[in-house]
Amino acid sequence: MFKRMHHHAKGPHCCPPQACPTQFDPPHFLPPEEYIRTNYIHTVVPHVQPAHITTVNKHMIDHQYYFPFTECVVNECCENHTLCDMRPDPCHMHHHHRMPHHHHHHHQKYMGY
Repeated sequence: MFKRMHHHAKGPHCCPPQACPTQFDPPHFLPPEEYIRTNYIHTVVPHVQPAHITTVNKHMIDHQYYFPFTECVVNECCENHTLCDMRPDPCHMHHHHRMPHHHHHHHQKYMGY
């Protein structure tokens, strides 16, 4: 509590403060502060790359050549008939013409590979 003080000087005296009704001044506007809100939106973009495969079947043809052969053996025999210098017998005179003879013998054998 307040004690009364006695002042000998002339002047105002202090009283206890009183609560007055609240007064409101017009508002003071400050420049706005900036806030950033980020929204993430998921978007799917399909990319389609068509591909084509061509299968080439190559048939290789191998031409193989074989040369089978046959073989034969020829045996030749030649004969000569020679009239030597002899006196003919006049009683037995005959006209004979003798020609050389050729004999051919063929033997064949197959040699296949």
